[in-house]
Amino acid sequence: MHGKKQSRNLLLNIISRAVTSALAIAVVFALMVALIQSAQAQTPATGGDWAEKVLHSFGNGADGAEPYAGLIFDAAGNLYGTTFGGGYGYGTVFELRHSPNAAGGGWTEQVLVRFGIDLDYGAPAAGLVFDAAGNLYGTATIGGPYWVNGGTAFELIPTAGGGWTAQVLHNFGNGADGFSPYAGLIFDAAGNLYGTTIRGGIYNYYFGGTVFELTHN
Repeated sequence: MHGKKQSRNLLLNIISRAVTSALAIAVVFALMVALIQSAQAQTPATGGDWAEKVLHSFGNGADGAEPYAGLIFDAAGNLYGTTFGGGYGYGTVFELRHSPNAAGGGWTEQVLVRFGIDLDYGAPAAGLVFDAAGNLYGTATIGGPYWVNGGTAFELIPTAGGGWTAQVLHNFGNGADGFSPYAGLIFDAAGNLYGTTIRGGIYNYYFGGTVFELTHN
């Protein structure tokens, strides 16, 4: 009799533990489902919450073409960028001026510089950077004294009449100097510029490259 009682107590104990474990598993499963549903509710549905709006289409006459690089804003909310081609064949620097009250969405393109005619360098593959005074800086992959095996770093300075004056900061391609600067420029705190070239240097003329600094004098 005593043995039967022990067996029954043991069986009840096993059943109790099994029920407790099952309840614990059910609670954990319910929490996981709730967390997954919450995460899904906070994640935007792919393609559902973003609508595209074309601000400008390139390729119209002397307009630019092939905008490889990204854009930057000025303080007024206007956009600036470069095109690798178009213009007179060697690319452009352009501004998209934001006019919210204008018809058609409020963006108007203005070409600031057409490379190849206005300037003897061009094909910019990178974007631009502003300095504190509102001047624009960029790179051109070809041009200058060494043309295809050259390139430039340039500055665009706004003029009082609304135009822009360009000046070359450096012509690439001289000896062990790098050339073909496909990337953009960055400033340090002292106002010096830094960038890269994909060719040149001292080790391999066409498959080398450099990191450079342009010191402001």
